[in-house]
Amino acid sequence: MSNISINHLTFGFDSQERLLFEDANLNLDTQWKLGLIGRNGRGKTTLLRLLLNELPYSGSITHEQQFVYFPLTVADDQQLTLFVLQESGEFEQWRLERELNLLQLDPEVLWRPFATLSGGEQTKVLLARLFVDEENFPLIDEPTNHLDVTARQHVARYLQQKTGFIVVSHDRQFVDEVVDHVLAIEKSRLVLYKGNYSVYELQKQQKDAYEQEQNSKLKKEIGRLKQTAAEKAEWSRGRERDKLGSPTKKGSGAVYDTGAIGARAARTMKRSKAIVKRMEDQIQDKSALLKDIEWIDPLKMTPLVSHHDVLLEAEHFQLGYEQPLFKPLTFAIRQKERLGIQGANGSGKSSLIASILGTFDGQQTGTIKTAHGITISYVRQNYEDNRGMLTEFAQEHGLNYQDLLNNLKKLGLERTVFQTPIQQMSMGQRKRVELAKSLATPAELFIWDEPLNYLDVFNQKQLEEVIHLVEPSMLIIEHDRYFLEQVSTKLLTLTIDEKE
Repeated sequence: MSNISINHLTFGFDSQERLLFEDANLNLDTQWKLGLIGRNGRGKTTLLRLLLNELPYSGSITHEQQFVYFPLTVADDQQLTLFVLQESGEFEQWRLERELNLLQLDPEVLWRPFATLSGGEQTKVLLARLFVDEENFPLIDEPTNHLDVTARQHVARYLQQKTGFIVVSHDRQFVDEVVDHVLAIEKSRLVLYKGNYSVYELQKQQKDAYEQEQNSKLKKEIGRLKQTAAEKAEWSRGRERDKLGSPTKKGSGAVYDTGAIGARAARTMKRSKAIVKRMEDQIQDKSALLKDIEWIDPLKMTPLVSHHDVLLEAEHFQLGYEQPLFKPLTFAIRQKERLGIQGANGSGKSSLIASILGTFDGQQTGTIKTAHGITISYVRQNYEDNRGMLTEFAQEHGLNYQDLLNNLKKLGLERTVFQTPIQQMSMGQRKRVELAKSLATPAELFIWDEPLNYLDVFNQKQLEEVIHLVEPSMLIIEHDRYFLEQVSTKLLTLTIDEKE
């Protein structure tokens, strides 16, 4: 057993106004299954890079580990998968095949070009390579991207059998299943929790509730102190006026003795100032009270009301190429209904959307139709064609520019990014632009294809809340089971046709 010791860690990028980490101190046990969570932009991947000694910093990070990062860099994806994995160092092939079997993946994938593997297969082989060498300490960054529900379960069960790793993931259920400690990057500090994500969330809610209660008490105390100080100050000013307007024998100590009155006024003023100073000290002492509360700003979404009751309807509907993609479907989406679509990768989920939008190029049987004249707002999986400045983008898509910016800001996009061409943004920032575009598009039907990729858990809560508030009519494809169960009014699972 060994530790990773972080002492007085301070780091920030020159382009950012605030430090990501300031005088952070941690002691991490290398046997822990540690989940690293926090809002996008708070420094999760940066912390992993600091552990890898890829960035300069102040303070110290001491350990006896050989860190290895997931996903591994693939220089040439046209090579056979085995050769791709060997580029990161030699290993015994039987160990790699053992790991692949644990991940429910046939080792024959090693003899296929890496580029021909599905996203889920690529994730699994890179994870297997990560754990081949038991001397390495894995730093796992977003392993659930591109994984369907079944593959996520495979990876979760695989990691449950391992000890000693740090994993970053925005899938709450996945984190719940695989970690025994959580490290949260909050607004001002790193906070360690013992337990899984559910334990963290409960303890964080309790801490936030306590801090809010303390803040409410503080505000009342400040109000009382201000009122007392004002009353004392007014009394002393009144006594000073009495002294100036009522001259008597100096120093007698009588009621109208100006010397006595002046002395009392001075003492009262001194006490008044002491009260104000005490109040200011308390304000300063408590100024950091709420700095770690994560405020979830509500998003704006504008669903349109249609005169049609049924917005989308399918009857004995099936898609395929040489073989059917899924069993025949019959379903309908009515006003304020939200249909959640589940299914393994390759089961035809995105093809279903393509058919609805009239872009599917395979065979189609049965019927699927949308109500006449309705507007559809679409979040796509692939949005690389979003380009240009946000002002031009809003104009091109007929969006209210201010609504677009407001939702982007609430989704965590920094104002400094607003003047960056979309094609130069990070993938997470570009995903927020795609999502904000859909939110700002007034529509009778919203179709979202894997909306949660690159979003943090706080963004997910924002989406859940706005959907519950405005009750749009939706078709949603998503691998995150928790989110789909939270927002859907009904669920549909696509299954491969048994005649295949």
